Amino acid sequence: MSGEADQLLEVSPETVRRVEALLAEGRTEELRALLASLSAAGQATVLEQVTDPERDALVALLKGELDPEAIVELDETVRDEVLERLDSKDIAAVAHELETDDAATLLEDLPEAERREVLAELPVDERVEIEAQLAYPEDSAARLMQRSLVKVPDRWTVGEVIDHCREASDLPDDVYDLFVVDADGRLAGTVKLGRMLRTKRPVPILDLVDPDIQSIPAGATRAEVARLFRDRDLVSCPVVNGERRLMGVIMIDDVVDVIDEEAGADILQLGGVGHDDMHASPVRTATMRAWWLTVNLATAIAASFVIGQFEGSIEKIVALAVLMPIVASMGGNAGTQTVTVAVRALAMGELTAANALRFVAKEATVGGLNGLLFAAIMAVAVVAWYGDWRLGAVIAAAMVCNLVAAALAGTLIPIGLQRAGIDPAVSSTVFLTTVTDVVGFLAFLGLATWFLL
Repeated sequence: MSGEADQLLEVSPETVRRVEALLAEGRTEELRALLASLSAAGQATVLEQVTDPERDALVALLKGELDPEAIVELDETVRDEVLERLDSKDIAAVAHELETDDAATLLEDLPEAERREVLAELPVDERVEIEAQLAYPEDSAARLMQRSLVKVPDRWTVGEVIDHCREASDLPDDVYDLFVVDADGRLAGTVKLGRMLRTKRPVPILDLVDPDIQSIPAGATRAEVARLFRDRDLVSCPVVNGERRLMGVIMIDDVVDVIDEEAGADILQLGGVGHDDMHASPVRTATMRAWWLTVNLATAIAASFVIGQFEGSIEKIVALAVLMPIVASMGGNAGTQTVTVAVRALAMGELTAANALRFVAKEATVGGLNGLLFAAIMAVAVVAWYGDWRLGAVIAAAMVCNLVAAALAGTLIPIGLQRAGIDPAVSSTVFLTTVTDVVGFLAFLGLATWFLL
């Protein structure tokens, strides 16, 4: 299977090793030819997988020959390192070849002084567009849009639009929709390119406008944009300002990148790590993870405090020390399953105020059913192990309590965090671990103290 998978990849491990070998042997012409044969994504993959010194050497050797799209495709940490090796003129040359949204992505993390130097190297019209793009929040729809589009007046005929498309020199490479505007630049609607090409020349373009005008406010979030594209099966969508004036267009390829980034970010945040952990230095990675580990240390201390309250019970019944991690572990795993479903549903807009109560009730029921199942299994196992049916009953009751608590915490914590304006993907598991550990130990040791001593 691994061999078949490698064949699907443009850049296989063998390709990366060949790049490293050609670089080490100084065979620059072969190296240039090999990298030139790769797509932008392929070049980005090579730059990400080689070592830091090899990457520096490649950038120094090929900085004018790298596909501009390749630099945008790079992981953010690697891209920053590559840009550090380029001067302002080199970066401006790259930005000049990119769409406005990609150019803004390239420049957004540069130091302010260097960004001004790069912008000064660009033609005035490009500089104005990029500066306007950078003025919007990083998470907004306006930062995703490209300003290169086909915009036509609502008074034109199909023939005039076709002639314009043939004669214009600044049209985008990929055109799916035409955008019709009134005399004030307000969006009147969109026309599918295929439909226009099938229509006779004298027909007014306004007659072809889709009556269901779908547009995106410039201030909409990236997540809202992704949800709209998914729900409406869009390929492109216009972006408008507060007066419905056409500003740009968002293409499906940019939305795919957003979906990929958002999904990856949520997964990483649930584990308490960052998106740049793969390429960051050991010291930086350790620093970023230290906060998460500190919070987990605090929850562990809280759980240990609960255990400490039952120190006498554990001394009298050693079996409690053996069995109590099982209760906490089962609750933690069950809660993780629930919180993962909840965080995803919130991110995708599937979990809302309208169905939140139903979702909580369902997950609590699932927790109860699983609690009863594993309570029975553990009760039988404990009776067979220790020959004490009362101890089996205690762990069974504690198991049910903790799995129901885990299900409730796994749903209510993400919902509560989102309503408080906190990203549930970042903090949910911290609070969940605290709940399942404390409830698990408290239920098991408390019931054991009550019934067995």
